Amino acid sequence: MKRFIFLALVAALVMAACSAYAWAPKKNVTVIVAYKAGSGTDNTARVLSKFATDKIGKTLVIQNLEGGSGSIGWTALANARPDGHTIGFINLPTLCSNIVEGLGDYKVDDFVPICNHVNETSLVMVGKDSPFNSVEELVKFAKENPGKLKASTNGMKASNHIGAELFAKSAGFTYMAIPYGGTADQLLALRQGEVDFSVAKEADIAAMMSEVKILGVFAEKRMASFPDVPTLGELGLYNKWYGSARAIVAPKGTSPEAVKFYEEAFKAAMEDPEYIAAAEKAGVTTLFMNAEDTAKLINQQYQFCTDEVAKLWD
Repeated sequence: MKRFIFLALVAALVMAACSAYAWAPKKNVTVIVAYKAGSGTDNTARVLSKFATDKIGKTLVIQNLEGGSGSIGWTALANARPDGHTIGFINLPTLCSNIVEGLGDYKVDDFVPICNHVNETSLVMVGKDSPFNSVEELVKFAKENPGKLKASTNGMKASNHIGAELFAKSAGFTYMAIPYGGTADQLLALRQGEVDFSVAKEADIAAMMSEVKILGVFAEKRMASFPDVPTLGELGLYNKWYGSARAIVAPKGTSPEAVKFYEEAFKAAMEDPEYIAAAEKAGVTTLFMNAEDTAKLINQQYQFCTDEVAKLWD
């Protein structure tokens, strides 16, 4: 009898172990990034993918599908076969802004949240050779020369364009927004002196810190990485946090088992000390959220775009 009970327990443990891995990818996994190689999203995706591959057991193949402020890549992701072998990164609030503005043929519920990866604060910056050394100097010039300042953005009404608009509206000046194909091109334009200022995130400029000057941050308190840079709120301007989240999702119809598998694998990767060190070196601000909390974040960002962002261009 004892032997029977022992064997039954062993069988139960084996079945439990098998059920924990009821789903796993059978081939390499395509990871769609809706921006070009070298962009902030691409850089953060590659840092994570390097460490997640061992947890997933298959190679993560980054597929860059840039264009349309992310809409080209996200349309492909929404239309991908939901077999668990295609996942992708979304940027918030850009994904939601695109939906509100009708820039993409997809909806929020065309994606199944897996987890959040990063949460990054937006920064106001100028090129290293810019005559402006503070937000006050930039705003003073802008007010004395209405519409003369030019700002590069990562796309019409995309995340960095929203940031520039929040900054300008709160400071009471007008400027010319010039959309580029993505953040990489946006920042190249800034560094080459084609525009006067930009709004982007820390990970976006990690490899070019010596080529830009950070004038202000969209945070409620100063950032540890830029302790000498004032918040916009300190200067009497936009006084809320603003930035971007980069989350991992799958196309609608992907099985709950596949979603759970990836959620746990990415969580393990983000908790790996070697990943944490690599992310810090790359300026990646990791903020893991599980699938449920990521769904709430996406819905909150959609509401933000519906209620607040749309009013910026009224």
